[in-house]
Order: sequence, then C-alpha cells, then structure tokens
Amino acid sequence: MASTVTSRPGYGQLLRTRGAWTFLLPGFAARQPFAMLTISIVLLVQHTTGSYGAAGAVAAVTGVSMALFAPFTGRLADRYGQRAVLLPGVLVHALSGLSLTALALTDAPLWALFVAAVPTGASVPQIGPMVRARWGVKLQGSPLMTTAAAFESVTDELTFVFGPLLATALCTAVAPSAGLLTEAALTLIGGLLFAAQKSTQPTVAPAGHARVQHGSALRVPGVRVLIVTFLGIGSVFGGMQVSLAAFSESIGEPGLNGVLYGVFAAGNMLSGIVCGAIAWKAAPQRRLVLGYAALAVAASGLWAAHSVIVLAGIGLLVGMCIAPALITGYTLVEGLVPQAARTEAFTWLTGAVALGQAAAVTVAGQLEDRLWDGAGFLVPMAGTGLALVTLLTLRSRLATRAPGRTVARGVGHRVPVTVD
Repeated sequence: MASTVTSRPGYGQLLRTRGAWTFLLPGFAARQPFAMLTISIVLLVQHTTGSYGAAGAVAAVTGVSMALFAPFTGRLADRYGQRAVLLPGVLVHALSGLSLTALALTDAPLWALFVAAVPTGASVPQIGPMVRARWGVKLQGSPLMTTAAAFESVTDELTFVFGPLLATALCTAVAPSAGLLTEAALTLIGGLLFAAQKSTQPTVAPAGHARVQHGSALRVPGVRVLIVTFLGIGSVFGGMQVSLAAFSESIGEPGLNGVLYGVFAAGNMLSGIVCGAIAWKAAPQRRLVLGYAALAVAASGLWAAHSVIVLAGIGLLVGMCIAPALITGYTLVEGLVPQAARTEAFTWLTGAVALGQAAAVTVAGQLEDRLWDGAGFLVPMAGTGLALVTLLTLRSRLATRAPGRTVARGVGHRVPVTVD
C-alpha cells in the first residue's frame, strides 16, 4: 500500500516510512563490498603479476561481465522474487571470488584469471536496484520517490568513498589477497541478511499473468532513452578517473589525483542531498533535460582547464550536475515501468553506467597516451554531448504512465494491461 504524504517531502519523513529500516541497514551492508571489488582485484593481480595492465584487464572483464548480466539478474528477481535470486547469487559470487584469489596467488596464467573473472562479475548481487525497487513498493505514487532516489544516490556515493579505502587498507596493511577475501565474505553475509527481509520485497505477479507482466523492461521506449543518458554519465566517471590521474602526473603531483577526484565526488554527494530535500514542482522529464544540458556544458569545459584550481572548480561543477540527472532518471522509472519489471529496469541503468565507464576508461587512456595531457577529458564532453542529443530528440518517450491508463506498448505490449 502506498504511503500517504501530507507534508513537504524530506529525508526525515522518508526515513520514518514504515519498515524502511528493515531493508536499508542490511542493504547498505550488502552493497558495500561492490565498491571494494575492482580495487581489490587490481591490487591483488598487480602484486602477483607485476603488471597494472594485466590487473586492469582482469578488473575490466569483471566489470563488463557484471554490466551484461545485471539486467538478466534483475529480470529474474522481478519474475521469481529477490530472495530467490540473491541466495544462490551470493554463494556463487563468494566461491568465484575465492577461486579468483586462489588462481592469482598460485601464479595461474592470465587466461585463467579472465575465466574466473567472468562469474565473479556476473554474480555481483544487484543490491542497489533491489533497494530502489523496494522503495517503489513502499512509496508508490508518493512525492517522496524523488527523495528516495536522492537518498540512494548519496548512499551509493558513500559506498564508493569507504569501500575502496577499506580494500586498499586491507591489501596494503594485511595481505594483497585480504581485500578480495573480505569482499567475498561481506557479500555473502550482507546478501543473506538482505535476502532475509522477505516482508519488504516486491511481490511476484501471479503465474497466469507471467506473459504480460514479465516482458523485458527494455521494451519500454523511455527505458532505452534513459540507458543512453546513463551511458553518457558513465563516460564522465571513466573519463575523469583516467584524465585526473594523467593531469596530476603531468604536473609532478600524483598525490593530487585523490584530492581532485574527491572534490568531484563531493559535488556529486552535496547536490544529491540538496536534490532530495527540494519539493520539486517541475515535471521530471523537464528536470532531466535541463539538468543533463547543464552536465554537458560543464563537462565540455574540462579539457580547457590548465591549472589545479580551475580543474577543481570545473570538476566540482560537473559533480554537482551528475546527481540530479541520476536521481531524476531513477525517479522516472516509477512512472515508465510497471512494478513487475522495475528491478530489471534499475539494473539496466546501473549496467549502462558501468559500460559507459569501462568504455571511457579505455578511450581516455588511449587519448592520453597518443595525444596531449588532458586529451582524455574529451571523452566526458563527447559522451554527454551525444547523450544530450539523443535525450532532446527522444524526450517525448519519457512521458510517464497516467494512473488507470492502459499500456499497449513496452512491458507486456502484446496484451493491453490496466495499470492500477
């Protein structure tokens, strides 16, 4: 049953939603290991092979595998329930992580590490999308949905601040394998705790409606538009990671890389907090177009920055533009996609960011090697620019479903469905 909201939306009201803490706390614990995975693999494989190239390649295989399999996992969760997918998934992930660790420590050939990296990435539990789907059940039709999307965006940012720090500390102070082993253990424990919260997971549609209700979320035109926009956001993350490191190295201050990226992440977090505290009156489609245009303009100035102060300022601005776009995109899913396919829809968007990031890291690295210092910043400019053109051209497809309307296209398009 949807919550009734009679006052201005805010974080306090959101966190007082009945039953929210039963999935928020285990959800936070279960998603923490995800931010540890990439850096743990890089540090372990680099230690055993002596090559950052090999380490990055193994980590990239894991990331691409996750991005490709995540929507399939989300669709299974929508069809059979989150618990049914999580229980075997976390077991497979833990065993795959242990196998990858053992292969790396025994100096196995690189191809064997690639093979082990595939199930490790494919089995990453999609906790973030599952938490967002649970919010959708709790807050269906409520103005608090935007606040919930902002809260989840900030939670993701916090995860990616603390996760890499913990993994790095374990790999350097304890043992090179400690990060990946801890990631596997935390995934198993956190995932089982989250799966135990059965009362808040979205209900599974009756078997008689399976053909209609369980069509792929990818059939919804608006979801495809959002995927393109999220690919552009991924290009910002990937391009910034490589280009900030290259810029810091070029001026002889490699330690500034963490500071500059921290400023970028801080802008993202702060704008996310503010975005969730505002009672928006503008339609989410309009907010997404305006916010994404601001992101594209900000990203287009990165390549021209030639000083630390200017780059930090532009990076802060870019970060501040990302969170509203992410939050609004996730908010639109509630109106575009029926509840029976929302987990899959969220995983498509999460996977799009991961794919955009992986592609941007590769292209930006090549540009930095072959052209001039800072050429990698062209990647965020191009990625957001192309995505903005797509968004402007196809923005009419983001029109949300009105209550009581019949949906004849998208999910379950073969048979008209009445939306409650």
